[in-house]
Amino acid sequence: MATQQSKEHRVGEWASIRSTSPEIAEAIFEVANYDEKLAEGIWEQQGNDEVLMRAFEKTDLDVLTWDNVPVERKNV
Repeated sequence: MATQQSKEHRVGEWASIRSTSPEIAEAIFEVANYDEKLAEGIWEQQGNDEVLMRAFEKTDLDVLTWDNVPVERKNV
């Protein structure tokens, strides 16, 4: 079983490759229960409300990025 540290590293790398904020990537994996195939499907949808709410709960930033597309807190 993966440790928390290895999960964080993997999610961070996954986010970087996909030009997605780490907070969004982490929220995607939480919703997908760390199933990478399911996470990829969620990421491809580009706009899951549950993911975005979780992602903004993780940060004070007002703008996050999902596949190089800015997402504003006020629009969630």
